[in-house]
Amino acid sequence: MDIIHVVVLAIVQGLTEFLPISSSGHLVLVPRFMGWPDQGLAFDVAVHVGTLSAVLFYFRDELREMLRAWLKSLAGGALDQDARLAWAVLIGTIPVGLVGLMSNGWIEEHLRSPMLIAATTAGFGVILGLADRFGARARDEHSLRLRDVLMIGVAQALALVPGTSRSGITMTAGLALGLDRAAAARFSFLLSIPVIVLAGGLETFELVAAPGPVPWGDLLLAVALSAASAYLCIRLFLRFLESHGMMPFVIYRLLLAALIVYVFV
Repeated sequence: MDIIHVVVLAIVQGLTEFLPISSSGHLVLVPRFMGWPDQGLAFDVAVHVGTLSAVLFYFRDELREMLRAWLKSLAGGALDQDARLAWAVLIGTIPVGLVGLMSNGWIEEHLRSPMLIAATTAGFGVILGLADRFGARARDEHSLRLRDVLMIGVAQALALVPGTSRSGITMTAGLALGLDRAAAARFSFLLSIPVIVLAGGLETFELVAAPGPVPWGDLLLAVALSAASAYLCIRLFLRFLESHGMMPFVIYRLLLAALIVYVFV
């Protein structure tokens, strides 16, 4: 890959992985808009390593407590709020894992057209705006019940379709269930950890099964840039939400959908 491709796509991945605007949709569209070749599997692995590193580092204290409490619960200890949150993250990952396995690459092969991405970008953007406007915003992530977790998990499975946005659809579900904005975002970010691990692990397996020359310099740069941009994104986004809400992202999604239709029709 050309160095400018690495820089642009790594930053795009880092920023859009956690914003409610669809990282997969942007990684499909940016190369098409720019006339660039597909970035390849090795690049996808690298940027997943970067974004995973960012979310693990940002939530390192919470994750340490969640892991301690979860292990204690396995040994028969009480389910405190950290243990319940850890179980919620694990259970919430099950639907997307099942759908990913059952689709066996079908979604990736057949649901990447620009018009579909335009439709999902706009449609799920409007739903995000409605959930933000009418949600009760009265609960935090520690109040989630099993039913709530399963509903958010099922919503997350929809994000396998490009343009939906994993973070966007899980935040939408959280807001619709009465979580406040920061809680919906935090749970979405925590829920991303096993998903990124699963996606990155599958891509790594596929990469090992199809060996070829590895551009280590490009990949290390992609890891660093995606990690830095993702970490900065998480920090700023959580602050931004409290004062501005989701409407700027809804507007962005609608404008992006209109641009896609204009360019590709």
